[in-house]
Amino acid sequence: MSGPTVTAALAAAAAALRAAGVPDAAGDARRLMADALGVAPDRLTLAGPEPLPEAAAVRLSLSVRARAARRPVAQIIGRRAFWGREFRVTSDVLDPRPETETLVAAALHQPFGRVLDLGTGSGCILLTLLAERPGARGTGTDISAAALAVAADNATRLGLAARARLLQGDWFAALPPGEGGFDLIVSNPPYIAAAEMPDLAPEVRDWEPAVALSPGGDGLDAYRAIAAGARDRLAPGGALLLEIGPSQAAAVSAMLRDAGLAVAPALPDMDGRDRVVTARPPA
Repeated sequence: MSGPTVTAALAAAAAALRAAGVPDAAGDARRLMADALGVAPDRLTLAGPEPLPEAAAVRLSLSVRARAARRPVAQIIGRRAFWGREFRVTSDVLDPRPETETLVAAALHQPFGRVLDLGTGSGCILLTLLAERPGARGTGTDISAAALAVAADNATRLGLAARARLLQGDWFAALPPGEGGFDLIVSNPPYIAAAEMPDLAPEVRDWEPAVALSPGGDGLDAYRAIAAGARDRLAPGGALLLEIGPSQAAAVSAMLRDAGLAVAPALPDMDGRDRVVTARPPA
């Protein structure tokens, strides 16, 4: 006797996720079903009347159970689309977010041949910039060896390993002593204050790496470290671009000015919230 159709199983998966309080249960169910079947989400309609294969049913069941426990979809299926490319995602890295594309868009307006990505995580920022600028070379640093392994895998998958150097260490400390001359420095550092952590969505709070979310305290320690070292690492005429939390523009801008950098007004994300601060060495 054949099992349920794809359409029926999809409806049941969405209902289970809805009962678990998952936001966008229907959309997540479609992504999980597409992954279980090994097809693109926009192909599910064609498969709808067909019986769900047993192997796909098992995979879907496990995925729905994981999502009901609020594990992010990207971790369950192991990938996330970012700037038109697929990046491998694990629990060792942040799930690339749409607002981070604001940082990438701003960075691509800058001239650069050498780029440094501090706290590279999955490598989504660094590798996107290198893919969009075929003549550029880049370095990504991260304190987490597990995160760097994910970034290295993404670099290989995207054919960028020859132009991407990955170094383990805390911010600029990962670089060889005295190395500078970067045309562009970018970072999406941990910026959530310790007091804000309990209020995060469970997908973020319980499943993403805490070290990539919050430095503790007021959430600004990473910016202090970056501000202290950026001027010595930038080439003349270079630019530093930092993703920030929506309420942090004034504080981060003040730090950068105190470090001797010229700071531009914050750039907004698609929701109109302050998202990127740009700074340069003095002329």
